[in-house]
Amino acid sequence: MALNELVSVTVVTFNSGRFIKRCLESILAQDYPALEVIVIDNASTDGTADILEQFESRCQIVYNEENNGFCAAQNQAIRLSSGDWVLTLNPDVLLNKDFVSNLAAAGQGEKRVGTVCGKLLTLTANFDIPDEQRLDSTGIFFNPMLRHLDRGSLEIERGHYTTPEYVFGATAAAALYRRRMIEDIEIDGEFFDEDFFVYREDADVAWRAQLLGWKCLYTPHAVGYHVRSVLPGKRRALPAEINMHSVKNRFLMRIKNITPGVYRRNLVSITLRDLVVFACCLTRETSSLKAFVFLARNLGRGWEKRRKVMERVRVTDEYMAAWFAYQPVSFPAPKVGKASNRAGTRARTAGR
Repeated sequence: MALNELVSVTVVTFNSGRFIKRCLESILAQDYPALEVIVIDNASTDGTADILEQFESRCQIVYNEENNGFCAAQNQAIRLSSGDWVLTLNPDVLLNKDFVSNLAAAGQGEKRVGTVCGKLLTLTANFDIPDEQRLDSTGIFFNPMLRHLDRGSLEIERGHYTTPEYVFGATAAAALYRRRMIEDIEIDGEFFDEDFFVYREDADVAWRAQLLGWKCLYTPHAVGYHVRSVLPGKRRALPAEINMHSVKNRFLMRIKNITPGVYRRNLVSITLRDLVVFACCLTRETSSLKAFVFLARNLGRGWEKRRKVMERVRVTDEYMAAWFAYQPVSFPAPKVGKASNRAGTRARTAGR
């Protein structure tokens, strides 16, 4: 990718007043020369709209009348965008000034690289960089129970994960997607599946992209910071609606994407995890039982989406099965240096 190709940055806000000003400032401070910024606000009620008004001269901002969900709003932003690449960002993300430049430098190589991700470190809930830095994500991976997890999550940052690698996919909190891949893998005009509403939509995209022969490249040179609110083991602290979507989307993702060989190889692990999910919904998280009502009512639509994915699969079952393991799987990638207009690290983070 030439370093003057347009990159469209798409941000969805919903009651993001604590974060959005500094997030947008860090985007607008990027040293990459060709950016457009599109923000979709999903009917925030916390003053987010008042903050966004300050950026209307520098960003394209759309105010929705209702909360359409992360997936639909991101699709809305992508349709409005013009870039050859689209960088999806959560509003609780801060970027080093060279984040986009280094993603762009990494993406200019192999044409089948459809996604590029960088190294995300944790931010506190107050949007501060902690003294002891920990990793948030260096890409996502799947284990045999069909749980998708962030590589390196909460590990102390010791300067590791320093090699460019092919990984399964990227967290949509900060993922650079090639336009040609978006258009190739979307289903009925939807890149992010709007039945998901929120949560796991990035894992679904990553799985679908892998099935259709696209690769995800991790580059350690693009560094950003993220407030992670959804973590394994913290379900009880999350809103009931988020937990319901988590359960629903676990099964939607499987209906659409799993191939017979992957299912056979991981049948025991998948079944054990399903039993745990069912038991928890019946005993401790009864509000998530609505997930199964949704699945029953929309099973036909899910199977139709599966048909459209499976008739276009371009890789083998053996290839897909190799990604599902209890330890993160990655494969060596060509080394890519930093962009020539790099802009430092933590000391030069926008807004610091």
